[in-house]
Amino acid sequence: MQDSYRHKGLRKQLINLLKEKGISDAKVLEAMGQVPRHLFVDKTFENQAYKDIALRIAANQTISQPYTVAYQTALLNVDSTMNVLEIGTGSGYQAAVLSKLVNKVFTLERFKQLYKKAKKQLSFLGFDNVECFYKDGFEGLPEFAPFDRIIVTAAAPEVPDNLVAQLKIGGKMVIPVNITETEQQMLLVQKNKDKTIVVEGPKFRFVPMLKGTAISSNKINKFNTGF
Repeated sequence: MQDSYRHKGLRKQLINLLKEKGISDAKVLEAMGQVPRHLFVDKTFENQAYKDIALRIAANQTISQPYTVAYQTALLNVDSTMNVLEIGTGSGYQAAVLSKLVNKVFTLERFKQLYKKAKKQLSFLGFDNVECFYKDGFEGLPEFAPFDRIIVTAAAPEVPDNLVAQLKIGGKMVIPVNITETEQQMLLVQKNKDKTIVVEGPKFRFVPMLKGTAISSNKINKFNTGF
């Protein structure tokens, strides 16, 4: 599968749609315009890759809705000097977008099937500043901490203390936290020297953040579509 003129045209249309929906961060929009989303989805869904919808991937998980990716990435407020920890590699698409904006991305995935596929694809496509790990996201990656930013791409029951501990002073974490079984509040967590500030954002829907690691999953989860 190649990145054709058609794909680039569809990507441009998607970026224009994201602008209409309120995404104004030029760097984020540029990064998403550079990353071929269709190369991170199953060939079955190639024709839907540039619609603003979530799509199923392996292990009954999803690749996030482009608006959700753009919103979370913009909220992180990153720059090219930063190291970012991502919890939930999934297809690898979010990590690829971040890789265009930061120094290095460390990304964790609990499903071995997804970890292996995303690692292979990210390497094949030349995203050399992304390092993948097969690991429980609740544990984070203390051996490489502290991080400038942390992004969580699955619904957490609460803000994990382990992850807050792995943020630098002045660092930020973007994480969706459950408010009901099917709905999450997007939170921006800022770790300051004297206290941690939590700012609430809009509501989204994500697949759940689960403990441990797994070979595969038989559970069918809802799409993580923002609304």
